[in-house]
Amino acid sequence: MTDRAARGTQTSGLDLHLGHFDTVGRNVRAGLMDAFRDAIRTGRLVPGTRLPSSRVLATDLGLGRNTVVRVYSELISEGWLTGLHGSGTEVARRSAEPVGGRARPRSPAAPVRPLHDLRPGWPDLSSFPRDEWVRAVKRTVGTAPFEAFGYTDPHGRPELRDAIARYLARSRGLRAHAGNVIVCSGAAEGLRLVAATLAGAGVTKVAIEEFCLHTQRPALLKAGIEPVLLPVDADGADLSTLDETADLGAVLLTPSHQFPLGVALQSDRRAAVVDWARRRGTLIIEDDYDGEFRYDRSPVGALQGLDHDHVVYLGTASKSLAPGLRIGWLVVPDHLVGPITAEKGWAEDSVGFVNQLAMTEFIESGAYDRHIRAMRAQYGRRRRQLVDVIGEHSPATRVAGMSAGLHVLLEQPGRTGAELVRRAVREQLAVEPLGLFRNPGSTSDRDGLVVGFAAPSPSAWSGALDALVRVLR
Repeated sequence: MTDRAARGTQTSGLDLHLGHFDTVGRNVRAGLMDAFRDAIRTGRLVPGTRLPSSRVLATDLGLGRNTVVRVYSELISEGWLTGLHGSGTEVARRSAEPVGGRARPRSPAAPVRPLHDLRPGWPDLSSFPRDEWVRAVKRTVGTAPFEAFGYTDPHGRPELRDAIARYLARSRGLRAHAGNVIVCSGAAEGLRLVAATLAGAGVTKVAIEEFCLHTQRPALLKAGIEPVLLPVDADGADLSTLDETADLGAVLLTPSHQFPLGVALQSDRRAAVVDWARRRGTLIIEDDYDGEFRYDRSPVGALQGLDHDHVVYLGTASKSLAPGLRIGWLVVPDHLVGPITAEKGWAEDSVGFVNQLAMTEFIESGAYDRHIRAMRAQYGRRRRQLVDVIGEHSPATRVAGMSAGLHVLLEQPGRTGAELVRRAVREQLAVEPLGLFRNPGSTSDRDGLVVGFAAPSPSAWSGALDALVRVLR
């Protein structure tokens, strides 16, 4: 059997809803044809949709097969359908309605996709370890207990929580066990859960960095919490004003690699913020952004390792593997496990059990560590190449931030970030201005371009780098 014939066999039993029409009397054929035309005109049957075989549709509708065969044949001759030799019938792919048909509004043109993508926050998706992941899925799903196929525990699969706790203790210096881990669909969902839980406990203000991820401020505002801005300098967030702000219930930091300025929270400030949280009975929310990717030395341990009773840790596989997996985790103090899990609830969207089991196997087999090491080497080479090329072709441009993460901040005298973005558009290059990540109320006058260097595939990297050089010239 040919591939096309096989596909036809596979689609012969498709369900099809055509709405009500008269199936008794002399106008059955005309009624069925009108039902098909109406479904196609209104977009319920889109171009390329495979249709059931004439035998299956006749059985489903209680009609003679010859009637359905004639309807298919006439609609093919009119241009509504297309007959595919050996693989059945599908809705015709055409650019306009047949003459006499009711005009369908055209969809707005899709935005032109840039030729080069250097947006921050995106990993190299072409390097996703497909073969290792498929093996992990096969190994775990084939032996999973029956209960794994049921509704997901809001805490997450116990196997994954245990694997995450041991991995984070080993690689990031956390003090964690499975009971403190809550699996979520990413750092954004994790922060939303924490913010809602804090608001429910009466917290009204949380300090955040004056430049930060675009998801942080909205998450707090949605929970009814007022964000209080902290300046950021070469040593990370300036924490000197924490004691001056009344009713401050928590501080949200990216201490390993501040986004987007690219600095780390220095050791004296790390100790100071932990001391503040202990004295005030408050909370530190640690977004371990890019924590795995440090290129000039071993990664600094997570802040949570200094005080697990006053730190909520947010982590994710979005940068280390792929955002489409929707795998993230919270490591929370004992007293917050119940409230955050209750906020998440059974109805909350959760990570599918297949991905949870596969991630467990991926960590425990060592494949996760191997992948991170490989990507750390690749991204480190890219960052060095970017710095060298900019130094050669645009020496006036300053590359800000430490040797870590998946992005750099470029500052060029006499040019704003918005101006550089306009130049990038002409080069079909996707980048983002620093101002996009500045919170309202910030007094900083810093400006520039936030450039990610991870997203392009290895074959596309040199072209993207050339386009960036043309922008900076």
